[in-house]
Amino acid sequence: MLTFSAPILMKFVIRRKYLSFGILLMLFCTSGVAVYSQQTWIKDTTQTSTPADAMAFINKIDSLPQSAYWSNIPPAMLLNNIRQNINHPLRLYEGISTNFCAYAALSYLVLHTNPLGYAQLMVGLYTNGQAKMEGVSFKPSEKIRQVAGTLRFKGALDIRPADQLWFLCLADHFKGYLNFFSRRYNKEGDEDRLWASVNYAKFNRMAEQLLNLRVEAAGSDLIRPWISDLYSYIHSRIGTGIVVLYLNNTFLYKKSHTTLKLGVPTHYVVLEKIEQDEDGLITVVYWDYGARSLRQVTPAFLKKIVFGVSHCIQKKQHG
Repeated sequence: MLTFSAPILMKFVIRRKYLSFGILLMLFCTSGVAVYSQQTWIKDTTQTSTPADAMAFINKIDSLPQSAYWSNIPPAMLLNNIRQNINHPLRLYEGISTNFCAYAALSYLVLHTNPLGYAQLMVGLYTNGQAKMEGVSFKPSEKIRQVAGTLRFKGALDIRPADQLWFLCLADHFKGYLNFFSRRYNKEGDEDRLWASVNYAKFNRMAEQLLNLRVEAAGSDLIRPWISDLYSYIHSRIGTGIVVLYLNNTFLYKKSHTTLKLGVPTHYVVLEKIEQDEDGLITVVYWDYGARSLRQVTPAFLKKIVFGVSHCIQKKQHG
């Protein structure tokens, strides 16, 4: 039997580790993530609706039969979860220890831009096992349909089956370079691993494709935005669209990201307000982890934690 000494095995493990990181770095460099990227104006419009439109659609559903595709999700729980999201989008929560953060932030955009489209998509997915929103067609795998509704020990996500279905479908459909080694949901817990991870370009692409938004992005996964006055840059954009910040949240929270701990950003928050006082301190109000949060930071600390600023704007006819 062929055997290897401990030093040789250690060298092999180290080389594999750096080879994997090298491949990810190469994929990052070719992924099209620029420090500044801007989509060309397209002569179409962003589909918008109101919570009232969405609730009117849901309330017309007298009864929803048990889905043949989602055996672990009772129809009443699905509809109740959808209603909660429409009426209280701030309560969206990605779950404990998952990598669903970006999908929760994207859902915030969906529920504020086109809640009717969200409701129709969710009912379509549940009824037919597939559905379409804007130009994105969702046809989740059988494994995803089996897992949805069974996730446990994720906090409030345990009893929110529609959110489980939605986050799993998003992770199943959209792929980025971080998903290169894990493109399919294979086993329990993959929602906590690279399979569900979202790099910066992937997040912006999801917002553009799913909501037909114009996304102006500054930043990347490894390089902070080259902006001298970051506060002024962000402040000037918050009144003209939705601003999503891509953060290295290890400085804000103690959250365990068990894979790829390289001091890089892993967290997306939706900015609601940002103001600077006479002493230079910056007050930031943002949506995060199912609630509204407030923090005071210095300009230096803001530059330290922000790796990306995504300015999401509705497209208007003849824009």
